[in-house]
Amino acid sequence: MPQLLIELFSEDIPARMQARAAEDLQRLVTTKLAAAGLEAGVAAAHSTPRRLALVIDGLAERTADVREERKGPRVGSPEQAVAGFLRGAGLSSLEQCEQRDTGKGAFWFAVVEKPGRATAEVLPGIIVETIRELPWPKSMRWATSDFRWVRPLHHILAVFDGKPVEGSFDLGGGLGVLTFVDTTRGHRFLSPDAIVQATSFDQYRDGLRAAHVMLSRDERRAKIETDASEVAGGHGLVVAPDDGLLDEVTGLVEWPVVLSGAIDQQFMDVPPEVLTTSMRTHQKYFATTDATGALAPRFVVVANMATSDGGAAVIAGNERVLRARLSDAKFFWEQDRKVKLEERVPALESVIFHARLGTVAEKVNRLETLAAELAAFVPGADPDQARLAARLAKADLVSGMVGEFPELQGVMGRYYALGEGLPAPVADAIAEHYKPLGPNDRCPTAPVSVAVALADKLDTLVGFFAIDERPTGSKDPYALRRAALGLIRLIVDNGLRLELGRVFELAHGLYRAEKLVPATQTGPQLLEFFADRLKVVLRDRGVRHDLVDAVFALGGEDDLVRLLSRVQALQGFLGTDDGANLLTAYRRATNIVRIEEKKDGRTHGEAPEAGLLELPEEKALFQALADAERAAVPLLASEDFGGCMGALAALRPPVDAFFDRVTVNADQPPLRVNRLRLLSQIPATLNRIADFSKIEG
Repeated sequence: MPQLLIELFSEDIPARMQARAAEDLQRLVTTKLAAAGLEAGVAAAHSTPRRLALVIDGLAERTADVREERKGPRVGSPEQAVAGFLRGAGLSSLEQCEQRDTGKGAFWFAVVEKPGRATAEVLPGIIVETIRELPWPKSMRWATSDFRWVRPLHHILAVFDGKPVEGSFDLGGGLGVLTFVDTTRGHRFLSPDAIVQATSFDQYRDGLRAAHVMLSRDERRAKIETDASEVAGGHGLVVAPDDGLLDEVTGLVEWPVVLSGAIDQQFMDVPPEVLTTSMRTHQKYFATTDATGALAPRFVVVANMATSDGGAAVIAGNERVLRARLSDAKFFWEQDRKVKLEERVPALESVIFHARLGTVAEKVNRLETLAAELAAFVPGADPDQARLAARLAKADLVSGMVGEFPELQGVMGRYYALGEGLPAPVADAIAEHYKPLGPNDRCPTAPVSVAVALADKLDTLVGFFAIDERPTGSKDPYALRRAALGLIRLIVDNGLRLELGRVFELAHGLYRAEKLVPATQTGPQLLEFFADRLKVVLRDRGVRHDLVDAVFALGGEDDLVRLLSRVQALQGFLGTDDGANLLTAYRRATNIVRIEEKKDGRTHGEAPEAGLLELPEEKALFQALADAERAAVPLLASEDFGGCMGALAALRPPVDAFFDRVTVNADQPPLRVNRLRLLSQIPATLNRIADFSKIEG
């Protein structure tokens, strides 16, 4: 079957936008083809810095014939109704319609046959619509046109079944019309005059390769990774892993040439994070490491150019540029160490944390108190060190280095603290208090680091909730979801026995003391927010979200470690036959009691009377419930949730026997009410562990 090939050729597309744009191109075209009655076969999208390409194999030559039926008015309807029906159907008389008996009378039906169209006639409109609808994170207008695209568009290649598609795209604003073509251009520098003919995808791809363009993004990425490893290996080094940079560089070149250059030894006493950040951020260089894992004085650069001198001039030029960059970094490093962190703290008064939450200096004052208080809940944390680390944690924000490289905040603070001779736990806490930044980021475990990281995230969450700046839908401008997930990981991963309600109140009180937030407590809203975030964390650990709901529904549980232990015990219990059967019994008992209470217009939650128990099975259940209650109380108090579940498991035989042999709705009213009260004790007992009504499945 015929093949469709499309290429949109433009000025260089930002690397971070290319892969998504190729996916959007494929999605839009295939969706529009389907809407036109053309099912796409195998589709593949490609991207390079200057082009988006799409190939679809197995596309039909024509759209399918369409037969449409439209029901009209009843036979004998007024002439006006009939005339309106005919106009809507595009017909001139009732002779073109059919009469049908629908069982509710005879009605007119219009049957319209629409022959299929040649695919080549449909494609121009689809291509034009796709170009206009491609979503870009950022777009631009150029010259006098109102048309917006990511970068100026130069030509549109469109070939179907080996022949160019007859169509064009009007750029507007007097810029002219881009007529669809069947040719494209090669590499900007290596093959600037190459014209690549494309009557098929294979010819297109191979022609581009001959013109120094590697079309496949995956192929370019693999070549860069392999060649970089070989080039570094030639010097006895390895390339520092950096998938993000690898993806970005893949989008910067059409013909990757990997080279290696040297870093002047004078810069190697600058912290390695500074060197790698400078190389990565400004120059897109890969760092290398030696056999010990230490940063080596060489970098790897990916050029978009092959030269006759083997890249010597390219390497020399990049070394010269890097020397200037690192000279700036070395200057900041040397100047920053002349000022102690403590001396930088007053400058934080000019840095705004949030317009309604004060300055960073005010935040630091709160962090000092919070970190010292939280240290009491972190085994091994020194309150004085936690207070000092919190005071200095933000000081590097006003340093020259962090001003140049904001991503080094905390990292530079640690180096400056160590240089001043401050205790290592304090220095480490300055670096780690922002962590964890995401699910794959390392979670701090050092006691002082944990205390300060808790304080930082807690202060942020309480402050923004207090001024009602909460996440909504997909919008979370202050990264509060990430802060909550980080707080949960700090607590759970370190096994901290922390009552969230208490620390929320403490943090809120510090804001109130500064008269920055209303007096209304935000604890309940924050706990609900944390419940949702905890479900995310536990889902990744294989824990069901409904079990978290079931435990939270008990109310008053804000110790995440205890809650997690209870949830895990509950999940284990429900995975057994006894647990599954008791859940079924819970629902049966609850349903019976609810139905009968509705009939009676009253509740039956009181304790049953022992003297009204007649049958052995109801007596046995009464005794078993009492025994389970007695056993559960001390087990819950000692947080032996597994043992508590075991006590509940003993209820299964008497519960099963009760439902098998006891008629709840007895003829004698006192006996019926007593049995309903007995039944109500089943959910009451089980609900001491969790609200079983929240459990699904």
